[in-house]
Amino acid sequence: MRAGWGAAVGGTSPHFHKTMSEAFYVLSGEIHVFDGERWMDAGKGDYLYIPPGGARSFGNISGVPVEFLMLFAPGAARQGYFEGPGELGKMTDEERKEFLIAHDSWFPDMTKGPATDSWEERAALRKSFKTW
Repeated sequence: MRAGWGAAVGGTSPHFHKTMSEAFYVLSGEIHVFDGERWMDAGKGDYLYIPPGGARSFGNISGVPVEFLMLFAPGAARQGYFEGPGELGKMTDEERKEFLIAHDSWFPDMTKGPATDSWEERAALRKSFKTW
């Protein structure tokens, strides 16, 4: 799946998928990625693989648009998930939790889900972690 974030989007909170791996291939811009063990910067041409069950978080830290490929294995019907986050705020806590479980997305607070932050917040957070 090809994904892109505008300059103002920071990223998603840490989460995991029980049944699928997720990989990122950066086409342009720079993302900051947590692979369950460490934070790292990934720029154009970089690839990162996270196995099923592995914690992950990622976001735009550059303040400019970023494009990347997200690869899920085994292949999963993820389009419904990526069309749904805009509606998460309109859902009840129980509806949000059911939506996330149905899409194999597990967050520390399932009623909150994939909270996003600004790229400035993400960049500030980045400074508090060791990057590779």
